[in-house]
Amino acid sequence: MSATTSIARTREPFPIVVPGLLISPAAPGLWRVTRPQGAVLGHIEQRGAGAELRFAAKRLVAGGIRSIDLGEFWSSRDAAEVFR
Repeated sequence: MSATTSIARTREPFPIVVPGLLISPAAPGLWRVTRPQGAVLGHIEQRGAGAELRFAAKRLVAGGIRSIDLGEFWSSRDAAEVFR
């Protein structure tokens, strides 16, 4: 038996609802941002914890293989608003 234990993190819903966007869990601390019609716009990633909690936004480039960093934000709302 291993001395280290892995703690599974669950996928959680995005902390807020943003009109005009669907934000769904993609992995623990990662959310996929889409338009209601289904087009994937990018991702929001939670970084840090407590007083250092930030949200990084990345927009998918045409073709959906690469992404462009849009910045890190102190609030989930600010991170989501860059996709509108």
